[in-house]
Amino acid sequence: MTAIVLFGTMIVLLIIGVPISVSLGAATMASLLCFDVPMAVVPQRMFTALDSVSIMAIPLFVLAGNLMTEGGISRRLVDFCNSIIGNIRGGMGYAMVLACAFFAALSGSAPATVLAIGGMLYPDMVRLGYPKERCAGLLTVSGGLGPIIPPSIIMVVYCTITNSSVGDMFKGGIVAGLMISIVLVVICIYYSNKEKWPKNTERTSIIQLAKHFIHALPALFLPFVILGGIYSGLMTPTESAAVAVIYSFIVSVFVYRELHPRDIYRILLASGKSSAMILFIIATSTAFSWLFTFSGISGQLVDAIVAMNLAPWMFCLIVALVLLVFGTFLEGIATCVLLVPVLWPIAQTLGIGVIHFGMIMCIANVIGCMTPPVAVNLFAAASVSKLKMGDIAKGELPFFLGYTAVFFLIVFVPALSTLLL
Repeated sequence: MTAIVLFGTMIVLLIIGVPISVSLGAATMASLLCFDVPMAVVPQRMFTALDSVSIMAIPLFVLAGNLMTEGGISRRLVDFCNSIIGNIRGGMGYAMVLACAFFAALSGSAPATVLAIGGMLYPDMVRLGYPKERCAGLLTVSGGLGPIIPPSIIMVVYCTITNSSVGDMFKGGIVAGLMISIVLVVICIYYSNKEKWPKNTERTSIIQLAKHFIHALPALFLPFVILGGIYSGLMTPTESAAVAVIYSFIVSVFVYRELHPRDIYRILLASGKSSAMILFIIATSTAFSWLFTFSGISGQLVDAIVAMNLAPWMFCLIVALVLLVFGTFLEGIATCVLLVPVLWPIAQTLGIGVIHFGMIMCIANVIGCMTPPVAVNLFAAASVSKLKMGDIAKGELPFFLGYTAVFFLIVFVPALSTLLL
């Protein structure tokens, strides 16, 4: 009965357009009527979910990403990447992948990567004659490097839930991110020759390349500050996020001088809104997951799946497919907080590693960012390109298939997730 009320209420609310965070909270409160439990337990569980030092890294990484975008850091990364490989056929496509990979190592957010890099590269690519739909599709998928190449907001959330090492998850993300970047570049090479993408006739001199490198050096140094602090043991992920905010502020205000004091309030307000949305989803999802466990539904599900005697690879495949389906209509962090408490105990029973399972969870949720109807990357790319969602979806198809192929390779080869451990 509880399961029917819990999931039935959530599904009905989602169908009529209620936000996912509110749907989860309302479904939890409606289901509590089946138990002799006071309603006050819901806000208590929500507060407990956010009362974590690791969770503090999320708003800090969001703020750091906004400071980088507004302060000229992302633009200098784009200029540097374009000066390296922008002179060959389709070079700006390769530059887009490379710039997204660099920015992913700074922001940890997929839509932020799409908006930051697309806003600077896409107009120039269209002006030079690149196919609009293909460029927008490449931007959509390349932005998916944001939550994979560390730091990653969704990886922090996953590690908080499973009490696992953020540093180890980040190492797994480095391998996956490099593999995806290589696949995207290979696909770009194929389509740049097949569709005759433009070739920039202006060659970048050594002096210009050195100039762009020097300008981008403060930005290029930031990933070493964030990841170096974590891997060396000098800083926790939350402390490294705080350092990233301070470093981004100093570089944007005093080095590049593109950020003015009057901009700070606007950036803080935008970062606060984005962070509040993420944190509210985490809070209500945690309350939902607690009731799922408290009611005994979780235990019954674990027992049923264990009784099926599934091989670990078969369970990973089923989870991957389920996550891909959930990703089409649920936001990635909501999916993570909702399903990890349910699925991780089963994966643990089957002997699946926490990092491997985490990579499956994170990459599947990123793929959901590119898949309608809840496709934040598609919406972000549409706002940059002014194209219809359907046109962008057609343009992204080959890159999307390449991204998905890497995902299933990681699903079936656990060693790829732990290569750097």
